[in-house]
Amino acid sequence: MVFNRNSLAAFSLIEMLIVIGLIVAIYAVTLSFGSRTHQETEAERCSDNLQKIFLAAQIYDNDFRAFPLATNAKTSELALNLLVPRYSADTSIFICPGGRDSEIPAGVSLVKNKISYAYYMGRNTNAGPGDFLISDRQINTLSKNTGDQVFSLTGNSPGNNHSKYGGNILFCDDHVQKIPPQTPFSLAFSNGIVLLNPNP
Repeated sequence: MVFNRNSLAAFSLIEMLIVIGLIVAIYAVTLSFGSRTHQETEAERCSDNLQKIFLAAQIYDNDFRAFPLATNAKTSELALNLLVPRYSADTSIFICPGGRDSEIPAGVSLVKNKISYAYYMGRNTNAGPGDFLISDRQINTLSKNTGDQVFSLTGNSPGNNHSKYGGNILFCDDHVQKIPPQTPFSLAFSNGIVLLNPNP
């Protein structure tokens, strides 16, 4: 059988350059998602989310004299769902911009969804300014002392809302502090406080 050289399908130089250009662009976008600069920008947006959740929790606290408390809750979704929709119909605030969790439609229950934040359940109006209330997803639900690992060291889950660049902690005086993966201060808790991580 004889093949006509003109009938053979082949890539032209322009087509090959276009394909290479697309591969480079996709690689650059993927690489930039985990970069320190990208994650620092997302950490600032995450801080705004935490402060909005705190505002909703404060209004809840005014009504019930305690922050959200769900008996036998195993995940932060179950406890923080008490804020939706009465205290916040904006469910986008429960999703960390640095993470890859799916959006939740406005006003929809958090219970059957996955949020991005851990919650220290059991705080009430007696909470002091140095008490912590909400944080980015943590590596586990244990009490942590100074120097203990709180967030991912590698960028892999768990505890990787901001890749390997640490995470945010919201305190009961409404200030948010960004910390590295290993906490520079104690995040130990007791007296009925329970740390709840979101659904895995």
